[in-house]
Amino acid sequence: QRNTYQIAIHHLLQMVSTESDTADPILTCDGVTRTFTRGRSGWLSSPQDAQTVVAVDDVTATIRTGDVVGLAGPSGSGKSTLLHLLAALDTPTDGRVVLDGTDTTTLSESQRAKLRLDEVGIVFQHFHLLPSLSARANVALPLVQRGVPTSTRRAKANDLLDAVGLADRASHKPAELSGGEQQRVAIARALVTDPALLVADEPTGELDSETGRQILDLLTNVADDRAVIIASHDEAVLDRADSVLRLHDGRLQSESTPSMHREIPHES
Repeated sequence: QRNTYQIAIHHLLQMVSTESDTADPILTCDGVTRTFTRGRSGWLSSPQDAQTVVAVDDVTATIRTGDVVGLAGPSGSGKSTLLHLLAALDTPTDGRVVLDGTDTTTLSESQRAKLRLDEVGIVFQHFHLLPSLSARANVALPLVQRGVPTSTRRAKANDLLDAVGLADRASHKPAELSGGEQQRVAIARALVTDPALLVADEPTGELDSETGRQILDLLTNVADDRAVIIASHDEAVLDRADSVLRLHDGRLQSESTPSMHREIPHES
């Protein structure tokens, strides 16, 4: 007999899934490079003082619908910069990032913001929930930006909170929730627009081991009809991915396949 958490996972999968070809590329980056210019002392005082820093250097990768991809690398490797490029939070200096058929390098800042709202769900290490809003209102916030009617967004937020096991916490504010509960709210918020890409930046960094495992169950098992990218320093987290992109000094060093795969153990 499956426990309540496993049933919630199954419910979540049913809710966010739609029929699609899991072989379809959802995200491609081709020769992506991102450079920054700064002064040698940290401030650009003159052109002669300019120093170019290569944060991401000629990265090429393809991520398909249904993939759970880990993104690894030490501090300063370019991992965060690449994650921002893949999520259309930034644009490359050279190369192309194509998200769900749209070349992000051709878009204005406002167009990229619209693309993110429609196609990208982002889960942060520190949750980034608005403290004055209830869990339900936090989940519904992207739908407010989309102009969805109040009754519709309230119903969808309630459904997603129920799916992540927080139906009884919908009216609670973030300060009244545990870290794991806050991260579940953040995941529900990231899924409320049914994005093609879900990006998680160190999603278990603030959580204990068991809560972190439950959060990974949620993240890896919503990938049936979207791509999921999980950036982490933790090899136990990366082991849950289908493949891992490893960066060093801005360059893609390797793509590995972990020995473990995304599974939810069944209890009898």
